Amino acid sequence: MHADPAGVLTGAHFIDGDHACCEGALAAGCRFVAGYPITPSTEVVERIAWRFPEVGGVFLQMEDELASSIAIAGAAWAGRKAMTVTSGPGFSLMMEHIGFAAMTETPCVFVDVQRGGPSTGLPTLSGQGDMMQARWGSHGDYEIIAVSPNSPQECFDLTVKAFNLSERYRVPVLVMMDECVGHMMERVVIPKAEEIEVYPRRWTTAARGEYLPYAAGDDLVPAMARAGAGYRFHVTGLTHDERGYPDMSAACQARLVRRLTEKITRDASALTDVVEDGIEGAEVVVVAYGITSRVVLPAIAQLRRRGHRVGLLRLRTVWPFPEHRIRAVAPSVRAFVVPELNLGQMVREVERCACSTRVVSVPHAGGAVHNPATIADALAEALGGDA
Repeated sequence: MHADPAGVLTGAHFIDGDHACCEGALAAGCRFVAGYPITPSTEVVERIAWRFPEVGGVFLQMEDELASSIAIAGAAWAGRKAMTVTSGPGFSLMMEHIGFAAMTETPCVFVDVQRGGPSTGLPTLSGQGDMMQARWGSHGDYEIIAVSPNSPQECFDLTVKAFNLSERYRVPVLVMMDECVGHMMERVVIPKAEEIEVYPRRWTTAARGEYLPYAAGDDLVPAMARAGAGYRFHVTGLTHDERGYPDMSAACQARLVRRLTEKITRDASALTDVVEDGIEGAEVVVVAYGITSRVVLPAIAQLRRRGHRVGLLRLRTVWPFPEHRIRAVAPSVRAFVVPELNLGQMVREVERCACSTRVVSVPHAGGAVHNPATIADALAEALGGDA
């Protein structure tokens, strides 16, 4: 299925990542957004509020992030593709409803434009401190998908992808931007509508009296029914059976939660989206994402000029973590170097998957980006100090 031309602003534009994210949502078919202003994500919904009247969409500025994150669940069950946008403390407030969306299999998108934290932290400055919260912030066992753009172009492309994945797997998908990428302005090329693939919602074909809202086939993903279309169903965050009715048994819990997780984990390799440069024959591999994956480039170039083989593994999908790629690369390299705008989050996943291969963390507390010289020094040290 292709995008609705009404929502596609085809052409080349000079816009920032926040605005490109808005255009990606429109192209993907998003027609409901609820949000509450919070720096540095506000520009996304400012543009949404301007653009939505042109395409028949509805934007609601809610009273807070809690209301925003549950409003999109209601909109999704009413038949709309829906999104909310936040940062920092707002992301923390939305955690309960991310878990609710995972439990109720509500397709929706959460955009987090990360800033320095904790608490109110650095509202106008960059950070990447929400990466583990994205995966583990809500309670219980569940799986989500999260993508990480490193340019305004990818803010467009990966927002489209986020909506497609949310529909394909009936799961909340997170777009983990950061302030630098959200506010940087670059050329963004938006294709024609017929060149943009969008994943349609899978509506049930069952008769109204036979529909089971949580009965899944081989792909483990149930078909949906639209609220108000005459189907009887129950949506609850409680452990539930295939009818959606609460079932407080251990057997139902095991059956339900295993399906919710396995629909993602069994496709983890297919969901992996990494950009690799110079991995073959590399002595050291840098693992990076978001703005940091651009800051590392001068350091990598510097070491390559000195004759060292330095590779880059850039994460565009961060959850599920591409552990099979790390495990495949690990035996042939001296070390992984992991720079992040936090004090060490995704580096722990690299350590988990790297087996006996050395992993070097290059932390940064946020508020600015790394000095490439710092990363170059870490690379030299990982190469044994002979660089």
